[in-house]
Amino acid sequence: MVMESYGSGAQPTVWQPVNLDELQALKNKLSGSYCFAAGATLLRTQWEGGLVPVPEHMISLARIPDASGIYVDGDHLVIGALTRLSHCATDVLLQQLPLLQSAMNAIAAPSIRNMATIGGNIVSGVGDSIPALLVYDAQLYWKTDNGMEMRSLSSWLNGGREGRRNPNDVLIAIHIPMKHRPFLDANREQRSAAREISFYRKLGRRETFTASLVTIAFYGELGADDRWKKIAIAAGGGSGIAMRLTESEKLLLGVKASVMQASSLATTVMTEFETYSDAFATEQYRKQTAGNMFGAGLWEALRS
Repeated sequence: MVMESYGSGAQPTVWQPVNLDELQALKNKLSGSYCFAAGATLLRTQWEGGLVPVPEHMISLARIPDASGIYVDGDHLVIGALTRLSHCATDVLLQQLPLLQSAMNAIAAPSIRNMATIGGNIVSGVGDSIPALLVYDAQLYWKTDNGMEMRSLSSWLNGGREGRRNPNDVLIAIHIPMKHRPFLDANREQRSAAREISFYRKLGRRETFTASLVTIAFYGELGADDRWKKIAIAAGGGSGIAMRLTESEKLLLGVKASVMQASSLATTVMTEFETYSDAFATEQYRKQTAGNMFGAGLWEALRS
């Protein structure tokens, strides 16, 4: 275990455990306030803005094995939580997940993406990667006080809404089921008969480096009969918690695809999407914007 002290006062003592056992021992040992850190880009912003206090101790996750890198494990694609956003944006394996790579390129500025991690973006609870990960049915692999646990991203987000998250849990990796993806699909001929429709959109107050007003992701598969055989729709943005829009998914599932569905999808999304008002946009504006973004995206995709 490595400890770095930056002196008393404003700077925390930084601890760098080299495995999960040391990590757990540190959590048990430190009696003062502590936080976990990876890229620490969000933490620095929060400290400088006075949004959260600087802790007495900071536990760096940088040396934890298996928490970085991207690889295939069985029928899952695994992304280490400490993998940089810039790496995710260019990784060859993640080309199979174009919505996620689109999200990576839409987050902050390139200099920030070189430092920030996908785990930090998720654990913030409001990261712009979350809608894309929701439509890919992502699972989160956590180090908890009771051992290692796998939870769906959807259930973890619901825990945040209900105040059931444990801040001592540490995200180690993201697992994405890949049975439906081409490079892991054994039945290539049946797969080739399907057509994918997907898009990711982010609307912000300025072109770059601001929190989004609305962020959306859409993934669908059309069968040989042009009926929707798989649909996944998610929306979030700003400080709101992203969500799967299951009623909007039911609207399309099993129905023959048509550009005429764009209008009805927009209306259903506006009704179902749960969001909020702040100084920049009202709840109704966000709901209407999300609906319009989905409607326009579907119309464009089916027209092409």
